[in-house]
Amino acid sequence: MTGDIHIRKEGRAGRITLTRPKALNALSYDMAMAIEAALDDWRSDNDVALILIDAIGDKAFCAGGDIQQLYDSGCAGDFAFGRRFWADEYRLNAKIAHYPKPYVALMQGFVMGGGVGISCHGSHRVTCESTQIAMPECGIGLVPDVGGSLILARAPGRLGEYLGTTGTRMGPDDAIHAGFADAYVPELMWPTLTAALIESGDPSTIAAHAAPPPPGALRMLSSQIDRHFGGETLRDILNALRADDSDFARDTMKLLSRNSPLSMACTIEMIHRLRGPAADIARALGLEYRFTYRAMEQGDFLEGIRAAIIDKDRKPIWKHGLDSLPGSAVAQMLQPLGKNALTLEETRP
Repeated sequence: MTGDIHIRKEGRAGRITLTRPKALNALSYDMAMAIEAALDDWRSDNDVALILIDAIGDKAFCAGGDIQQLYDSGCAGDFAFGRRFWADEYRLNAKIAHYPKPYVALMQGFVMGGGVGISCHGSHRVTCESTQIAMPECGIGLVPDVGGSLILARAPGRLGEYLGTTGTRMGPDDAIHAGFADAYVPELMWPTLTAALIESGDPSTIAAHAAPPPPGALRMLSSQIDRHFGGETLRDILNALRADDSDFARDTMKLLSRNSPLSMACTIEMIHRLRGPAADIARALGLEYRFTYRAMEQGDFLEGIRAAIIDKDRKPIWKHGLDSLPGSAVAQMLQPLGKNALTLEETRP
């Protein structure tokens, strides 16, 4: 156990608990590598029947990655650390998606960015009253990553484009509808559920504790989302929204106007490429890495972090305006990386 994460075996479960609630359980590089090492150890451990990942604190399961070091290194002109961070984190995400044992995530409060990567690829994803899942990366000059682009591509209708570009938060019902979660269990029942999972090692006990979630908003908005987000490009979506005088269109335009146009345009293109039965987690992570590899040097990431986290002025100066994004910009950010392409094989010493 460290101050940030507690990894141990209890009963039939391999347990991972994030323990830095004052930082909203933000995922550091060392935490990610500790999770990966534990999963590797437990893969062939017959005493471990399932993985149970949770977090302490009421506000967040994990509100994202710990980006201070990414920002500092990038501002110093060192892009290698960020590229290694993302590559190693993505390898962990792929391992979770393909893990041979049940992987149960208890997700309270904020679940964003890196938090999505260590929970929403699991086989059993549990929400509660406070759950708020989102992929808000376009607001800091990134794209929905950690494999989140694949979940967005598999969401009903054009919901993926809407969630990926606006960063809209999903409560329990919305998250289940969009494919980011599986079940709703009232948080008062979590201690009982946790005890049952540890004792039995059987994830089917989740169903015995589950209940219908409170109704969300996304199902009611599906027709408007599909109508406005059905275009091939960001420009198509903006034109559709501007031609509509509805509250939905106006509110959505306000959300989009805050985010990086380059990030949003790339997000839409990525989701379109990943839509269909041939796409898998490896393809999604590889496509995401094309963007994140270039994000500091060629994208809006450092400016997005400055405006949101460092100076907190909420006034980012993006490289491109909503209506002045060159047609070639998306292709440049998503072109293959050649010898620098993401590999999901083990790379640690």
